[in-house]
Amino acid sequence: MLEQRIEQHFIDSADLKYQAAQVLSKPIAAAVQAMLTCVTGGGKVLACGNGGSAADAQHFSAEFVGRYERERPELAAIALTTDSSIITAIANDYDFNVIFSRQVRALGQPGDVLLAISTSGNSANVLAAIEAAHEREMVVVGLTGRGGGKMMQALRDTDVHICVPHERTARVQEVHILALHCICDAVDAQLLGDQDN
Repeated sequence: MLEQRIEQHFIDSADLKYQAAQVLSKPIAAAVQAMLTCVTGGGKVLACGNGGSAADAQHFSAEFVGRYERERPELAAIALTTDSSIITAIANDYDFNVIFSRQVRALGQPGDVLLAISTSGNSANVLAAIEAAHEREMVVVGLTGRGGGKMMQALRDTDVHICVPHERTARVQEVHILALHCICDAVDAQLLGDQDN
C-alpha cells in the first residue's frame, strides 16, 4: 500500500511535467531572454519566495552565482530570503509583508530582474516585491501555479509569467524547480554555446 502511494507521486509528477512542457516552454524561453539581457547588461537577478519557494530562490541564486552544470563566469543573483537580520528587522520594525519590497527598493536598478516565486500567486510580500520592482523599472519573472492568483493581475505585459497548470502545492513546486533548471541550462547554452547533455 505504501509503495503504491509513493509510486503514484512519481506518476502524478511525471504526468504534470509531460503536460506542462508545451504550455511552459514559451514563457520559460521568455524568462531566459529577460535574464540574459539583464546579466549581459551588467544587471542582477533578485529572487524571493516563502517556504519552499524561498528555498527555490536560494537554489536558483546558488546556480547563477556558482554554476549550473558547466564552468562559466559568475552571474549576478541575490536571494532576498537569506539575510535573517534584514528580514527580522524589517518584519519587526515595519511588517512581514514588506520584507522583500524594501530590499528590492534598496538593491534593485533599472534593467534588473525580480524572480518572484509563489505557488498560489497570492503571497502578499511577493506581490509587494513586484510592485517595488516595477517602481525600479525591473522586469519580473513570476512563477506560480493554481491559475496565477493575484500575481496574474500584478504582472505587466513586459513581465513573464510561468504558471504551472495544477492546484497541488507539491506538484507546482516540482515543476518550478524544473523550470528554474531549464532557465539555468538555457542561459548557459546561450552564453557558452550548445553542448550535448
